[in-house]
Amino acid sequence: MVQDFYGTGRRKTSVARVHLRPGEGRVFINGKEMEGTTLEDKFMKYFDNMAWVKHAMEPLQVTETVGKFDLVVRVKGGGKSGQAGAIRLGIARALLQYDENLKPTLKKHKMLTRDPRMVERKKYGLKKARRAPQFSKR
Repeated sequence: MVQDFYGTGRRKTSVARVHLRPGEGRVFINGKEMEGTTLEDKFMKYFDNMAWVKHAMEPLQVTETVGKFDLVVRVKGGGKSGQAGAIRLGIARALLQYDENLKPTLKKHKMLTRDPRMVERKKYGLKKARRAPQFSKR
């Protein structure tokens, strides 16, 4: 049986389920294998934005485990930015399962904290959460 390290990440309304399996750096996102020469190229096939790619890959780079694992990711909900944040937290939590000694490194870079910021709900009588209709004197 293949050793599997699992982590769940959430950000805004996105949820990512990340499985790390010892391998040569293959990336599967939502059942599709991402092709490319480097890990960044593989993530770029899904995200289209280098900032999101760097954000999602950060735990692997900080712990120097790039290329040691095959990543199997199921991500849904929200937009690409939230999904990148969810994948980042999922990878960080899975790395903790792999090696508990990585905790100080991940904690120092604030990768184990779930970002609680959510979109504020729209209120009755307003156009958005806080935007009131334009005032008219007459």
